[in-house]
Amino acid sequence: MTSQNVSLTVADLNDFPDFKKELQAAFAIAVIEEFGGLPDGPIPSDRDLDNSLRAPGAVPLRILCEGRKVGGAVVTIDEVTHHNTLDLFFLKVGEHGQGLGHKAWLAIEARFPQTVSWQTHTPYFERRNIHFYVNKCGFKIIAFFNAHHPQQDHRSSDDSIGDEGFLFEKIMRE
Repeated sequence: MTSQNVSLTVADLNDFPDFKKELQAAFAIAVIEEFGGLPDGPIPSDRDLDNSLRAPGAVPLRILCEGRKVGGAVVTIDEVTHHNTLDLFFLKVGEHGQGLGHKAWLAIEARFPQTVSWQTHTPYFERRNIHFYVNKCGFKIIAFFNAHHPQQDHRSSDDSIGDEGFLFEKIMRE
């Protein structure tokens, strides 16, 4: 594996259509593997993505490798508490397995050094994500959402892939 420079830039409003298509294509892989198809259209839906991209405190980021767009993320930054969330994170189809995701995560951490903690979530069936967040990025699983422990803040309007998932947290500083 060669060393590749990964950087971040704030996604431009004009880039949102491509950003959304690339994110949906990346997310589709695991859903199709698990369920055999996309039950009700792209995941996340266009409406959910628009809500995430325009939410208060949201910062849509483009992940670049040597200046080439290879993925993206949406983080929500709380300037008061510094308890931030990683709402969406993806690498474009074909960009996995090169260490770019980990480098991108480290770049996100460096971009927001005041962060006290990060939280993120992933569906229960996304083993790659669970491995990535826990074993590569140092998150801890702090909750498993299911029928007996439902998620209180359900941001997505798309229930087609179920309600089971993990909540992760990474404490950056006390």
